[in-house]
Amino acid sequence: MYAQEVKSTGKGVLSLEEMDPVERAFQEKVNAGVKIEPKDWMPEGYRKTLIRQISQHAHSEIVGQLPEGNWITRAPTLERKAILIAKVQDEAGHGLYLYCAAETLGVSRDQMTEQLLSGKAKYSSIFNYPTLTWADIGAIGWLVDGAAIMNQVPLQRCSFGPYSRAMIRVCKEESFHQRQGYDIMMKLCAGTLDQKAMAQDALDRWWWPSLMMFGPSDAQSVHSAQSLAWKIKQDTNDELRQKFVDQTVPQAKYLGLSVPDPDLKWNEEKGGHDFGEVDWEEFFQVVSGNGPCNADRMAARRKAWSDGEWFRDALMAHAEKHSADKVAAE
Repeated sequence: MYAQEVKSTGKGVLSLEEMDPVERAFQEKVNAGVKIEPKDWMPEGYRKTLIRQISQHAHSEIVGQLPEGNWITRAPTLERKAILIAKVQDEAGHGLYLYCAAETLGVSRDQMTEQLLSGKAKYSSIFNYPTLTWADIGAIGWLVDGAAIMNQVPLQRCSFGPYSRAMIRVCKEESFHQRQGYDIMMKLCAGTLDQKAMAQDALDRWWWPSLMMFGPSDAQSVHSAQSLAWKIKQDTNDELRQKFVDQTVPQAKYLGLSVPDPDLKWNEEKGGHDFGEVDWEEFFQVVSGNGPCNADRMAARRKAWSDGEWFRDALMAHAEKHSADKVAAE
Protein backbone atom coordinates (compact mmCIF):
# COMPACT_ATOMS: atom_id res chain seq x y z
CA MET A 1 0.00 0.00 0.00
CA TYR A 2 1.19 3.53 -0.81
CA ALA A 3 0.05 4.84 2.61
CA GLN A 4 1.63 2.27 4.88
CA GLU A 5 1.75 4.26 8.12
CA VAL A 6 -1.80 5.65 8.19
CA LYS A 7 -3.44 5.59 11.59
CA SER A 8 -6.94 6.63 12.56
CA THR A 9 -8.11 8.08 15.85
CA GLY A 10 -7.28 4.93 17.79
CA LYS A 11 -10.43 5.22 19.91
CA GLY A 12 -11.97 1.99 18.73
CA VAL A 13 -15.03 1.51 16.55
CA LEU A 14 -18.31 2.66 18.10
CA SER A 15 -21.59 0.89 17.43
CA LEU A 16 -24.43 2.91 15.91
CA GLU A 17 -26.13 2.97 19.31
CA GLU A 18 -23.07 4.59 20.91
CA MET A 19 -22.85 7.39 18.35
CA ASP A 20 -24.47 10.80 18.61
CA PRO A 21 -27.24 11.47 16.04
CA VAL A 22 -25.02 13.37 13.58
CA GLU A 23 -22.28 10.74 13.56
CA ARG A 24 -24.86 7.97 13.34
CA ALA A 25 -26.38 9.58 10.25
CA PHE A 26 -22.90 9.79 8.71
CA GLN A 27 -22.14 6.13 9.42
CA GLU A 28 -25.51 5.01 8.07
CA LYS A 29 -24.76 6.92 4.88
CA VAL A 30 -21.40 5.16 4.59
CA ASN A 31 -23.00 1.78 5.33
CA ALA A 32 -25.52 2.40 2.55
CA GLY A 33 -22.72 2.96 0.05
CA VAL A 34 -23.43 6.67 -0.47
CA LYS A 35 -20.28 8.65 -1.31
CA ILE A 36 -19.14 11.32 1.12
CA GLU A 37 -18.41 14.61 -0.65
CA PRO A 38 -16.15 17.46 0.57
CA LYS A 39 -18.98 19.72 1.73
CA ASP A 40 -20.75 16.93 3.64
CA TRP A 41 -20.41 16.72 7.40
CA MET A 42 -17.79 14.18 8.44
CA PRO A 43 -16.11 13.19 11.73
CA GLU A 44 -12.81 14.97 12.30
CA GLY A 45 -11.06 11.60 12.59
CA TYR A 46 -12.39 10.60 9.16
CA ARG A 47 -11.10 13.83 7.62
CA LYS A 48 -7.66 13.54 9.25
CA THR A 49 -7.31 9.87 8.29
CA LEU A 50 -8.13 10.69 4.67
CA ILE A 51 -5.68 13.61 4.57
CA ARG A 52 -2.89 11.38 5.87
CA GLN A 53 -3.71 8.50 3.54
CA ILE A 54 -4.27 10.53 0.38
CA SER A 55 -1.27 12.81 0.95
CA GLN A 56 1.01 9.83 1.66
CA HIS A 57 -0.32 8.20 -1.50
CA ALA A 58 0.39 11.40 -3.47
CA HIS A 59 3.89 11.73 -2.02
CA SER A 60 4.57 8.12 -2.99
CA GLU A 61 3.57 8.74 -6.60
CA ILE A 62 5.91 11.75 -6.81
CA VAL A 63 8.87 10.13 -5.03
CA GLY A 64 8.20 6.98 -7.05
CA GLN A 65 9.34 8.78 -10.20
CA LEU A 66 12.92 8.90 -8.90
CA PRO A 67 14.01 5.23 -9.05
CA GLU A 68 12.72 4.83 -12.61
CA GLY A 69 13.63 8.30 -13.85
CA ASN A 70 17.21 7.30 -13.14
CA TRP A 71 16.98 4.78 -16.02
CA ILE A 72 15.38 6.90 -18.75
CA THR A 73 18.72 7.75 -20.39
CA ARG A 74 19.99 4.19 -19.93
CA ALA A 75 17.01 2.22 -21.24
CA PRO A 76 18.22 -0.31 -23.85
CA THR A 77 16.18 0.93 -26.84
CA LEU A 78 14.47 4.11 -28.02
CA GLU A 79 11.09 2.42 -27.60
CA ARG A 80 11.90 1.50 -23.98
CA LYS A 81 12.98 5.10 -23.34
CA ALA A 82 9.68 6.43 -24.70
CA ILE A 83 7.65 3.95 -22.65
CA LEU A 84 9.54 4.78 -19.47
CA ILE A 85 9.17 8.53 -20.04
CA ALA A 86 5.41 8.03 -20.45
CA LYS A 87 5.25 5.96 -17.27
CA VAL A 88 7.15 8.51 -15.19
CA GLN A 89 4.85 11.21 -16.57
CA ASP A 90 1.84 9.11 -15.52
CA GLU A 91 3.16 8.91 -11.96
CA ALA A 92 3.44 12.71 -11.81
CA GLY A 93 -0.16 12.93 -12.97
CA HIS A 94 -1.29 10.48 -10.30
CA GLY A 95 0.35 12.62 -7.66
CA LEU A 96 -1.47 15.71 -8.95
CA TYR A 97 -4.87 13.93 -8.95
CA LEU A 98 -4.31 12.87 -5.37
CA TYR A 99 -3.07 16.25 -4.13
CA CYS A 100 -6.23 17.76 -5.62
CA ALA A 101 -8.39 15.18 -3.84
CA ALA A 102 -6.67 15.92 -0.52
CA GLU A 103 -7.09 19.68 -1.02
CA THR A 104 -10.88 19.23 -0.99
CA LEU A 105 -10.48 18.26 2.68
CA GLY A 106 -9.06 21.65 3.62
CA VAL A 107 -5.30 21.11 3.40
CA SER A 108 -3.15 23.01 0.91
CA ARG A 109 -0.56 21.49 -1.39
CA ASP A 110 2.10 23.67 0.22
CA GLN A 111 1.18 22.25 3.63
CA MET A 112 1.42 18.69 2.35
CA THR A 113 4.77 19.40 0.72
CA GLU A 114 6.10 20.96 3.91
CA GLN A 115 5.03 17.87 5.86
CA LEU A 116 6.90 15.65 3.40
CA LEU A 117 10.08 17.71 3.35
CA SER A 118 10.13 18.03 7.15
CA GLY A 119 9.77 14.26 7.57
CA LYS A 120 6.36 14.50 9.24
CA ALA A 121 4.61 12.85 6.30
CA LYS A 122 5.74 9.50 4.90
CA TYR A 123 5.77 7.85 1.52
CA SER A 124 5.90 4.16 0.59
CA SER A 125 8.98 2.34 1.87
CA ILE A 126 9.39 0.60 -1.50
CA PHE A 127 10.88 3.73 -3.10
CA ASN A 128 13.82 3.74 -0.71
CA TYR A 129 15.50 0.82 -2.49
CA PRO A 130 17.99 1.34 -5.35
CA THR A 131 17.51 0.37 -9.00
CA LEU A 132 20.79 -1.38 -9.79
CA THR A 133 20.06 -2.87 -13.23
CA TRP A 134 17.57 -2.58 -16.07
CA ALA A 135 15.85 -5.68 -14.69
CA ASP A 136 14.89 -3.62 -11.64
CA ILE A 137 12.66 -1.49 -13.87
CA GLY A 138 10.90 -4.68 -14.94
CA ALA A 139 10.59 -5.85 -11.35
CA ILE A 140 9.15 -2.49 -10.26
CA GLY A 141 6.50 -2.62 -12.97
CA TRP A 142 5.64 -6.24 -12.33
CA LEU A 143 5.85 -6.38 -8.54
CA VAL A 144 5.56 -2.83 -7.21
CA ASP A 145 2.85 -1.70 -9.59
CA GLY A 146 1.21 -5.10 -9.23
CA ALA A 147 1.06 -4.64 -5.46
CA ALA A 148 -0.19 -1.07 -5.95
CA ILE A 149 -3.02 -2.26 -8.20
CA MET A 150 -3.96 -4.94 -5.66
CA ASN A 151 -4.45 -2.20 -3.09
CA GLN A 152 -5.82 0.54 -5.32
CA VAL A 153 -8.59 -1.33 -7.12
CA PRO A 154 -10.58 -1.58 -3.85
CA LEU A 155 -9.93 2.15 -3.26
CA GLN A 156 -12.20 2.82 -6.25
CA ARG A 157 -14.98 1.89 -3.80
CA CYS A 158 -13.65 4.19 -1.05
CA SER A 159 -16.43 6.08 0.75
CA PHE A 160 -14.85 9.48 -0.01
CA GLY A 161 -15.98 10.56 -3.48
CA PRO A 162 -12.95 12.55 -4.76
CA TYR A 163 -10.51 9.79 -3.75
CA SER A 164 -12.69 7.08 -5.20
CA ARG A 165 -13.05 8.86 -8.54
CA ALA A 166 -9.33 9.71 -8.79
CA MET A 167 -8.49 6.03 -8.36
CA ILE A 168 -10.50 4.97 -11.41
CA ARG A 169 -8.07 6.62 -13.84
CA VAL A 170 -5.03 5.81 -11.69
CA CYS A 171 -5.85 2.09 -11.74
CA LYS A 172 -6.32 2.04 -15.50
CA GLU A 173 -2.89 3.55 -16.02
CA GLU A 174 -1.23 1.39 -13.36
CA SER A 175 -2.47 -1.71 -15.17
CA PHE A 176 -0.42 -0.66 -18.22
CA HIS A 177 2.60 -0.07 -15.98
CA GLN A 178 2.31 -3.60 -14.58
CA ARG A 179 2.13 -5.09 -18.07
CA GLN A 180 5.13 -3.04 -19.18
CA GLY A 181 7.18 -4.36 -16.26
CA TYR A 182 6.16 -7.96 -16.87
CA ASP A 183 7.02 -7.57 -20.56
CA ILE A 184 10.56 -6.50 -19.61
CA MET A 185 10.89 -9.56 -17.37
CA MET A 186 9.61 -11.85 -20.14
CA LYS A 187 12.14 -10.47 -22.61
CA LEU A 188 14.99 -10.92 -20.12
CA CYS A 189 13.92 -14.46 -19.21
CA ALA A 190 13.76 -15.41 -22.89
CA GLY A 191 17.21 -13.96 -23.52
CA THR A 192 20.68 -15.05 -22.55
CA LEU A 193 21.58 -16.86 -19.33
CA ASP A 194 23.06 -13.62 -18.01
CA GLN A 195 19.84 -11.73 -18.76
CA LYS A 196 17.72 -14.33 -17.00
CA ALA A 197 20.11 -14.25 -14.04
CA MET A 198 19.67 -10.48 -13.93
CA ALA A 199 15.89 -10.94 -13.83
CA GLN A 200 16.21 -13.48 -11.00
CA ASP A 201 18.46 -11.11 -9.05
CA ALA A 202 15.88 -8.32 -9.39
CA LEU A 203 13.11 -10.62 -8.15
CA ASP A 204 15.28 -11.69 -5.21
CA ARG A 205 15.80 -8.08 -4.14
CA TRP A 206 12.28 -6.70 -4.77
CA TRP A 207 10.09 -9.57 -3.55
CA TRP A 208 10.12 -8.84 0.19
CA PRO A 209 9.95 -5.04 -0.11
CA SER A 210 6.91 -5.55 -2.36
CA LEU A 211 5.18 -7.60 0.36
CA MET A 212 5.95 -4.80 2.81
CA MET A 213 3.97 -2.38 0.63
CA PHE A 214 0.71 -3.58 2.15
CA GLY A 215 1.76 -2.31 5.55
CA PRO A 216 2.14 -4.05 8.91
CA SER A 217 0.42 -7.34 9.64
CA ASP A 218 -3.14 -7.12 10.94
CA ALA A 219 -1.86 -7.99 14.42
CA GLN A 220 0.37 -4.89 14.37
CA SER A 221 -2.04 -2.61 12.50
CA VAL A 222 -4.30 -1.88 15.47
CA HIS A 223 -6.10 1.12 13.95
CA SER A 224 -7.27 -0.33 10.64
CA ALA A 225 -10.66 -1.43 12.05
CA GLN A 226 -11.90 2.16 12.02
CA SER A 227 -10.79 2.71 8.42
CA LEU A 228 -12.66 -0.46 7.47
CA ALA A 229 -15.78 0.73 9.30
CA TRP A 230 -15.61 4.07 7.48
CA LYS A 231 -15.03 2.17 4.21
CA ILE A 232 -11.84 4.06 3.53
CA LYS A 233 -10.25 0.62 3.34
CA GLN A 234 -12.06 -2.40 1.90
CA ASP A 235 -9.62 -5.16 2.88
CA THR A 236 -7.09 -5.77 5.64
CA ASN A 237 -3.34 -5.61 5.00
CA ASP A 238 -2.93 -9.38 5.34
CA GLU A 239 -5.84 -10.11 2.99
CA LEU A 240 -4.29 -7.96 0.28
CA ARG A 241 -0.83 -9.45 0.84
CA GLN A 242 -2.28 -12.96 0.46
CA LYS A 243 -4.03 -12.02 -2.79
CA PHE A 244 -0.81 -10.55 -4.15
CA VAL A 245 1.21 -13.69 -3.37
CA ASP A 246 -1.43 -15.98 -4.87
CA GLN A 247 -1.54 -13.90 -8.06
CA THR A 248 2.20 -13.35 -8.46
CA VAL A 249 3.67 -16.79 -7.73
CA PRO A 250 2.16 -18.39 -10.88
CA GLN A 251 3.50 -15.45 -12.92
CA ALA A 252 7.00 -16.11 -11.56
CA LYS A 253 6.69 -19.80 -12.44
CA TYR A 254 5.66 -18.89 -15.99
CA LEU A 255 8.82 -16.80 -16.29
CA GLY A 256 10.91 -19.67 -14.98
CA LEU A 257 11.98 -17.67 -11.93
CA SER A 258 12.12 -18.76 -8.29
CA VAL A 259 10.42 -16.74 -5.56
CA PRO A 260 13.03 -16.15 -2.81
CA ASP A 261 11.02 -17.70 0.01
CA PRO A 262 11.94 -21.19 1.29
CA ASP A 263 8.64 -21.34 3.21
CA LEU A 264 6.50 -20.77 0.12
CA LYS A 265 4.15 -23.65 -0.65
CA TRP A 266 0.63 -24.26 -1.87
CA ASN A 267 -1.94 -24.93 0.85
CA GLU A 268 -4.72 -26.98 -0.67
CA GLU A 269 -6.94 -26.63 2.39
CA LYS A 270 -7.08 -22.81 2.33
CA GLY A 271 -6.79 -22.58 -1.45
CA GLY A 272 -3.80 -20.26 -1.31
CA HIS A 273 -0.08 -20.09 -0.66
CA ASP A 274 1.62 -20.27 2.69
CA PHE A 275 4.64 -17.95 2.76
CA GLY A 276 7.34 -16.77 5.11
CA GLU A 277 7.23 -13.89 7.57
CA VAL A 278 8.17 -10.42 6.37
CA ASP A 279 11.16 -8.82 8.11
CA TRP A 280 9.18 -6.14 9.93
CA GLU A 281 12.28 -4.77 11.62
CA GLU A 282 13.63 -3.85 8.16
CA PHE A 283 10.26 -2.36 7.23
CA PHE A 284 10.10 -0.05 10.24
CA GLN A 285 13.76 0.91 9.80
CA VAL A 286 13.11 1.99 6.19
CA VAL A 287 9.88 3.82 7.09
CA SER A 288 11.76 5.61 9.88
CA GLY A 289 14.28 6.98 7.38
CA ASN A 290 17.07 4.42 7.61
CA GLY A 291 16.65 2.67 4.25
CA PRO A 292 19.29 2.48 1.50
CA CYS A 293 18.01 5.53 -0.40
CA ASN A 294 15.94 7.58 2.09
CA ALA A 295 18.48 10.41 2.25
CA ASP A 296 18.88 10.54 -1.54
CA ARG A 297 15.13 10.58 -2.16
CA MET A 298 14.50 13.40 0.31
CA ALA A 299 17.48 15.39 -0.97
CA ALA A 300 16.07 15.15 -4.49
CA ARG A 301 12.64 16.36 -3.36
CA ARG A 302 14.09 19.25 -1.35
CA LYS A 303 16.23 20.30 -4.33
CA ALA A 304 13.22 20.15 -6.67
CA TRP A 305 11.18 22.30 -4.28
CA SER A 306 13.99 24.84 -3.92
CA ASP A 307 14.78 24.95 -7.65
CA GLY A 308 11.12 25.53 -8.49
CA GLU A 309 10.61 28.47 -6.15
CA TRP A 310 11.16 31.08 -8.88
CA PHE A 311 8.55 29.41 -11.09
CA ARG A 312 5.95 29.24 -8.30
CA ASP A 313 6.57 32.91 -7.54
CA ALA A 314 6.16 33.79 -11.22
CA LEU A 315 2.88 31.89 -11.44
CA MET A 316 1.53 33.65 -8.36
CA ALA A 317 2.60 37.06 -9.70
CA HIS A 318 0.91 36.32 -13.04
CA ALA A 319 -2.29 35.18 -11.29
CA GLU A 320 -2.37 38.32 -9.13
CA LYS A 321 -1.81 40.56 -12.16
CA HIS A 322 -4.52 38.77 -14.12
CA SER A 323 -6.92 39.15 -11.17
CA ALA A 324 -6.10 42.86 -10.81
CA ASP A 325 -6.61 43.45 -14.55
CA LYS A 326 -9.95 41.67 -14.40
CA VAL A 327 -11.11 43.83 -11.47
CA ALA A 328 -9.96 47.02 -13.23
CA ALA A 329 -11.86 46.02 -16.39
CA GLU A 330 -15.06 45.58 -14.42
